[in-house]
Amino acid sequence: MKTFNFLTDGPSWVNGLTWADIVVIFIYFLFIVYLGVKYSKSQDENSYFLAGRGMSWSVIGFSLFAASISSSTLIGQAGDAYSTGIAVFNYNLISVFVMIFFAWYILPFYIKSGIFTIPEFLEKRFNVASRYYFSAITIVVNIFLDAAGSLYAAAIVMKLVFPEVSIFTLSLIFAIIVAAYTIPGGLSAAIRVDLYQGIFLLVGSLVLTVYATINGGAEYVKELLTNGDVLMKLVRDNNDPSVPWLGMIVGIPILGMFFWGNNQQLVQRVLTAKSIDEGRKGVLMVGFLTVLTLFLIIIPGVMSIKLFPNLPKPDMVYPNLIMNLLPTVLVGMMMAAMVAALTSSLSGLLNSVATLFTMDFYDKIAPNSSSTKKVNVGKMASIVVLVIAVFWAPQIGKQFGNLLKYYQEMLSMMAPPIVAAFMLGIFWKRINGKGAFIGLMAGLLLGIINIVYKVNVGESIFGTMHFLLTVPFYFLWSAIVMVVVSLLTEKPPLEKTENLTFTLAEFRRETAELKKGSLLDNYRFWSYLLIGFCILILILFW
Repeated sequence: MKTFNFLTDGPSWVNGLTWADIVVIFIYFLFIVYLGVKYSKSQDENSYFLAGRGMSWSVIGFSLFAASISSSTLIGQAGDAYSTGIAVFNYNLISVFVMIFFAWYILPFYIKSGIFTIPEFLEKRFNVASRYYFSAITIVVNIFLDAAGSLYAAAIVMKLVFPEVSIFTLSLIFAIIVAAYTIPGGLSAAIRVDLYQGIFLLVGSLVLTVYATINGGAEYVKELLTNGDVLMKLVRDNNDPSVPWLGMIVGIPILGMFFWGNNQQLVQRVLTAKSIDEGRKGVLMVGFLTVLTLFLIIIPGVMSIKLFPNLPKPDMVYPNLIMNLLPTVLVGMMMAAMVAALTSSLSGLLNSVATLFTMDFYDKIAPNSSSTKKVNVGKMASIVVLVIAVFWAPQIGKQFGNLLKYYQEMLSMMAPPIVAAFMLGIFWKRINGKGAFIGLMAGLLLGIINIVYKVNVGESIFGTMHFLLTVPFYFLWSAIVMVVVSLLTEKPPLEKTENLTFTLAEFRRETAELKKGSLLDNYRFWSYLLIGFCILILILFW
């Protein structure tokens, strides 16, 4: 008679996990729910939506990293590396330069203005119509791209373990887990949980990379580098289907600015900083951590070409690395770490949508509502978002097939007009509210035309052009409309530009102040170090 072994024999309804792994995953989820409840702050809108604006740079950095390792990063980028090589890392590499630009020039305006939401800045700089539009678009993106994408990614990971369970059921389970600590506790709970999950994810990814390396991955990568294989090159031909070199220059910076500079889900964490300097250092910290994704996510994806040559779907690369390379217990730990990344993203965007709906819409309808009422409205908004996302998540695999493709195609149309409004608004005083709003509408119209054309004809209005190369067309079209309309209408009043636009005088004053302080305490020193690190990576994998 076969004896049952607790460590090696799992229940019949799972695939590849032992009881020990399942216990580890269960304990982990209990732990993060406990942390979320412990650090809950929901007594007023300032503590619930912005964690009391008292966070340090280290907490912000790890929280940003955990939240940025979304479904499109962990699942999508590892899968894309399996299909096309390390070129997908260009999204992260170029975005690091964007983070530095954001920390230097844009972040101070956000924090000094005392805003709760990024659309709120548009109202301060332009008008309320621009705020409503951007807030509505952000909520739609958060629900159908981010929330549904995170649930779908977490579900397909666990479907490896529970093959009999549907995507819908798994999505529902993860929605309940994240809701358990995010909705009652607000952003304070989400950030504190993300701090631990960010550390856990880094350690877990490092362990998995080591196992992939010693199981044949290192030899394969060495062979590719020796042969000068295109799989290990960042800079590709302009006809390359993954990341053409021109797309690196004209497309990724615009998408990166939207993701890091205009994305409520991420920037809201920066708004919790107790000072501008703490916020800047938190952003630079996540820049350094983002560079590490080349070695912790992208290269293991390339190694998988050798380790698992016949995977039916690229999105299953990272889960297969975990299930097939790691020993008992470590499988459970890494599965927990992987789902941690996905749930961190979801927890952040839930609070993001709650903040947007409450502060941008409800507060306008009922401006005299109490703090308690606003917090309760935010909680209800989070619940509605989760319900919609749970029902939409199963459609992603059916309609789009590849998670990264789904995310990129949608974002390439939505992001450029918004980035144009922010960039022109901060760096040119002449742009007014009418120009900004009409330019946003022009960008939206072009996107709608493209979607309708693609549905009916089978390709975009740009033909077979890579989507990264279409991004600047959306950007320039919207920017030109903003400039022309602004020049044809009245100048914006002083209150719309004072302390809300960049000036060289303020920049020089700050430069003089920084020279008086310690080099190691100077955010520009760390920026230059980060730039050097990125250039070195680019040279090594040119």
